[in-house]
Amino acid sequence: MSIHHTKCGCSSCHSEAVTKQEKELNISVSESSRREFLKKASGMGLALGAGAGLISPLAASALSNEDAAGLSKEMANAQSVKTGKANKLTLLHTADIHSQLMIHDEFFIENGKPVYKKRGGFATLKTMINELRKQNPESTLVIDGGDCFQGGGVAALTEGKAIVPLMNNIGYDLMLPGNWEVVYGKEMMMRDMFAYNGPKVCANMFHKTDDALNGDLIFPPYFIKYIAGIKIGFIGYNDPLTPKRQSPAYSYGIQFTQPELNVAKYSKLLREYEHCVMVFLITHMGLAQQVGLANTEFAKGIDYIIGADTHERVRTPIEGKYAKVTEPGAFGSFVAKLDIVVEDGVIKDHTYQLLDVDPERYKEDEEMKALVQSAREPYRKELDRVIGKTKTPLVRYYVIETPMDNFITDAIMWKYKPDIALSNGFRFCPPLVPDSKTGEAEITMDFLWSMLPVDSEAKQGVITGKQLWDWMEKELQNAFAKDPAKRFGGWVVRFNGMQVNFTIGNELGKRVNSIKVKGKAVDFTKKYTFVACERDGDPDTTICRVEGVDEPTRLGSTLHKIIQEYLVKASPIAPTLEGRATATDAPNTLLTQLMGVGYEFR
Repeated sequence: MSIHHTKCGCSSCHSEAVTKQEKELNISVSESSRREFLKKASGMGLALGAGAGLISPLAASALSNEDAAGLSKEMANAQSVKTGKANKLTLLHTADIHSQLMIHDEFFIENGKPVYKKRGGFATLKTMINELRKQNPESTLVIDGGDCFQGGGVAALTEGKAIVPLMNNIGYDLMLPGNWEVVYGKEMMMRDMFAYNGPKVCANMFHKTDDALNGDLIFPPYFIKYIAGIKIGFIGYNDPLTPKRQSPAYSYGIQFTQPELNVAKYSKLLREYEHCVMVFLITHMGLAQQVGLANTEFAKGIDYIIGADTHERVRTPIEGKYAKVTEPGAFGSFVAKLDIVVEDGVIKDHTYQLLDVDPERYKEDEEMKALVQSAREPYRKELDRVIGKTKTPLVRYYVIETPMDNFITDAIMWKYKPDIALSNGFRFCPPLVPDSKTGEAEITMDFLWSMLPVDSEAKQGVITGKQLWDWMEKELQNAFAKDPAKRFGGWVVRFNGMQVNFTIGNELGKRVNSIKVKGKAVDFTKKYTFVACERDGDPDTTICRVEGVDEPTRLGSTLHKIIQEYLVKASPIAPTLEGRATATDAPNTLLTQLMGVGYEFR
């Protein structure tokens, strides 16, 4: 269901006023949610008071025993919970799963050193979510924050279609599109998203067309649920910078707007007209942008920003001026769990945990295992094909430089021998860790699809040293802008053939301290060749966001083909951090863009 706002699509038309269609949607969503709650409450024999519902003695007993482990100590001991006079609301949140279907290696920092453990897998995730649901079966909502049906081989080869039944089998209650949901184009995004059984929500993605849909929201802007004796509201936001971060062609037909344009409007509607006791923003904007939003007046009336995009692992909610911010990691390796105790319609306590999707603790669900195998079967032989081996972990978690992208740019340099080889500052793809016995790990086609979910063609161009310097300044601004709203969400661009030193804390245009190309200081007047991947929808003279490129030339080979050819010659590989990019004010093992708020990635 979409809401008609305007035919012109301009931002000024999306005003603070609540339209008639929004009121109608508001009534429809609210009433259906309330009827659903009352029906369930009646079936459970719950006594409903004027302010809130009461937990049944059975539910209260469960809360006071083993199921209270998910609550804070104070919450578990609260007399109102023990006696059943309070309700517990549970929100389970995943995001940035990136179609990682199987149990995989995951990266942790312990005592300052990398540690790798097995985590994730859809079958493990389903068992874990089911067990968490059982702790609070009538008042648990399961939410996904986007970037789900992109990032792996099965997803890419089916344009996301094969992932949808798996998510439906888990039974998500609410879904948000992420910035990579547009990867197969608007039409396929809509087909995949609307195939989800649960409601979808996003308040800043509009149709930009030549027909009657122009200006309409693609998804409902908010969702209301009457649960645990109270009304709660969710407003959804995707990253407004998506058309710039991704290949522009992916977002053709979609207009993205800034959350500030209407978040106050919807918050007011949910608070003052719907009388929601709590209001949440479900966002896919990156941790820095989300914390920035939490500190703006637009976020007044918001309790939590349940965020996603930068794969950050928030283990203690970050306190903004107006709202708390969380983010649940990536690849199905973690579930964020927020428990809230409500008594007589008043929030009494809440606690938050980031929980590992640990296959040693949660046995894989057999039904899901079969569904995953079925989804992979048509492509299994090709996806499981080994194309090379690595002796060192292929990791992409570091912000400044990564072994995984050093490998990719090594392959480009080997194939075409330009002055500089470039790779985008992607975050997706879990690590690949050598076996402790053999000292090697097999690189499969499935892993290649995880590293590069879009098999783009390589493209060469020529730029001056001055263009190179200015472009590097822009890329560092994209990663470290002091204004969080200007950060693109990706990490520092990756490269081979040059060394760059910079200072993160400096102002725009003053971050780069030095650039060397093939060991020599960059010459502003000299011309340099570089190779990167083509981005659909960019002008021919733009490559990897470098504009005004001379002699742009498509090279007739895709990144997947280049890497396979390279591995035939170079396997086993052993990429490491080499100091290709260094910062004066951060280590080369930097793990987050967000500094100065007490947050630590681990």
